[in-house]
Amino acid sequence: MTHAKLDMAAYIARLRALDKSTLPPDGGQGFNRLIFARSPYLLQHAENPVAWYEWGEAAFGRARDENLPILLSIGYATCHWCHVMAHESFEDDQVAALLNSHFVCIKVDREERPDIDDFYMTVSQVLTGSGGWPLNIFMTPDKRPFMAVTYLPRHGRAGMSGLMELLPNIAALWRQRPDLIEHNCRGIMEAMGNLSSGKQVNKSFNLQHLTDTSFNQLRTMYDPLYGGFGTAPKFPMPINLAWLIGQGAAGNRPALEMALQSLQRIRSGGVWDQVGGGVHRYAVDREWLVPHFEKMLYDQAMLGLAALEANQATGEVFYLGMAQNIFDFVARELTSPEGGFYAALDADTEGVEGKYYVWDKGEIEESLGEDAHLFCRFYRVTDEGNFEGHTILNVTLSLDDFCAKEGLDPAETGERLERSRLLLLRQREKRIRPFRDEKILTAWNGLMIAALARGGVMAGNPAYLESAMRAALFLLERLRREDGRLLRSFLGEASDVPAFLEDYAFLAFGLLELFEATLDTDWLAQALLLADQMLQIFLDPESGRFLKTGLDAEPMLLAASMEHDGVTPSPFSLAAQTLIRLARNAARPDLLDHAGRLLKECHDDLQRQPTIHLGSLHAMALLESEPLEAHFSGPREHPAMQGMLHGLKSRYCPNLALSFEASDPPSALSICAMGTCYPEVHTAAELEAILERIAPRVKPDHTGRG
Repeated sequence: MTHAKLDMAAYIARLRALDKSTLPPDGGQGFNRLIFARSPYLLQHAENPVAWYEWGEAAFGRARDENLPILLSIGYATCHWCHVMAHESFEDDQVAALLNSHFVCIKVDREERPDIDDFYMTVSQVLTGSGGWPLNIFMTPDKRPFMAVTYLPRHGRAGMSGLMELLPNIAALWRQRPDLIEHNCRGIMEAMGNLSSGKQVNKSFNLQHLTDTSFNQLRTMYDPLYGGFGTAPKFPMPINLAWLIGQGAAGNRPALEMALQSLQRIRSGGVWDQVGGGVHRYAVDREWLVPHFEKMLYDQAMLGLAALEANQATGEVFYLGMAQNIFDFVARELTSPEGGFYAALDADTEGVEGKYYVWDKGEIEESLGEDAHLFCRFYRVTDEGNFEGHTILNVTLSLDDFCAKEGLDPAETGERLERSRLLLLRQREKRIRPFRDEKILTAWNGLMIAALARGGVMAGNPAYLESAMRAALFLLERLRREDGRLLRSFLGEASDVPAFLEDYAFLAFGLLELFEATLDTDWLAQALLLADQMLQIFLDPESGRFLKTGLDAEPMLLAASMEHDGVTPSPFSLAAQTLIRLARNAARPDLLDHAGRLLKECHDDLQRQPTIHLGSLHAMALLESEPLEAHFSGPREHPAMQGMLHGLKSRYCPNLALSFEASDPPSALSICAMGTCYPEVHTAAELEAILERIAPRVKPDHTGRG
């Protein structure tokens, strides 16, 4: 039985619960070696006829002993095209026979081992100019690559090679032309070495010029009709949006409008789950209508942060509500009983992409009764549908505009639509759910902790703060070795993979946001501890450069990788931002030097392609700016203290340097900014007058929807 015909969650649960103590090392007759893996992605392939290995000496030793090439296949548990290639090829006996006869085959979960993925994805970028998952690398027993491909069908079609044709050719080449294989390997490794050594880390530049260049390039890529960047596929790109919001808060109104329109379009489109909340991974079309239905934790965190910053910059509640919608989804569907956050939800259900999320008009009418007509008009549900005969819910008019057009009362209509949404959510929960990858990744959890902490203080919602604190405690207690070394992931138990730079940087960021949201200095102390460990583990004493993989971890062949922001921030840029903020919050000026060193890693690339280094641009601007110093004193839990903290964190203040001293009442706040120290304030109302001078909100040209 293929995985496509199963409830994937039940399938993985069955494999995890299986008594494996009697199985031989190769998995036996019914399985391969992946049956012993903890990764859900690897377990998805445990019954393949392909004799998969996990990454490790067993695989490389066999390849050396038998002089066989290696197929390294990298993917992740909720990857749609990974599923397609698995069903077409890796579950096929003929493909497996070719692979097992001529190759040693290794499977890697890119979320568990981002170091392996990063290196070989860079190989793919160098060789082909692109990349993606599944990523398939053909390489020698000493791990040197000689070919890279992404998805391939079983047989060639439409000009695309197929595995059944490619594999015999590679096997013959390996036997008959080892000189050609060696030539390819040397050329690739030379190109990778040039990529690594070609970085000019001391080149000076003009920050304002790069800022202007970045904005102009983003404006060129911007879609003025539908928001976002480019045509299709279209990713939310919250890093771009957050940077534009920062530029807008500094006076660049067109930058702010680009970000706000994009957020509005995302929130109203099919890329947003209109029933359950949260954002899908990307849209396959320009209009944000048809999503690629995966839901990734990092997307929820990053888009939530961007929406919060839009609210801070403008004061418009639409954007705060957008973030809260994300947080409620994460609480309901991506939070573990222990408090950590799961990695992702799959796009597929029962082998059909999007099946869980789409609707038929008849089902809505049966579920909603007399409110169905209103719901269908608002969410554009038709008999014909807009996606393979079904409907992806989406909105084209704000609630106010819809009610004006239909002659309806907005308050009453909003209540009816919300009641209908909740009814459909309960109806949808009866369906077979998409598979949930229940890995708890330290880095992604750090981003979610940061978003929830900031959102909790801004929304005045203790549940968000409690969720952030539970997750932070879970990571600090369950994902650290006895020697204090942070670990990468958790699934039933902590992995033995040491955490990477992104894990340290992202979690320190989350803990710093928790301190600023609660004034609890224990979180600041933990963030500082991680920062100091980061300097010990990832700063190479010989080169003086920061590494993405710890000095104590398995090294890749070369320290070559693409250092830039993607769907998640570059670990270098977020580490730099966090070190700058920690230096100012905790009076640790030595951390500023290390932040500057981190930023030097991207100086050369930044000048060539500034729009993929916006996190570093933000950090550089932060480093050059004068901090807004805010010192709280008094009882931490006092309502006046909490009111002033809420007021301060509800404004866009990226250069905030916050400190707290516990003392007897009254609660007090002292602020120094832009060369002026203001009189001490004791209430949120007094603080508001100061914030109107030093962090004024920007009134956008386009109001928020809904």
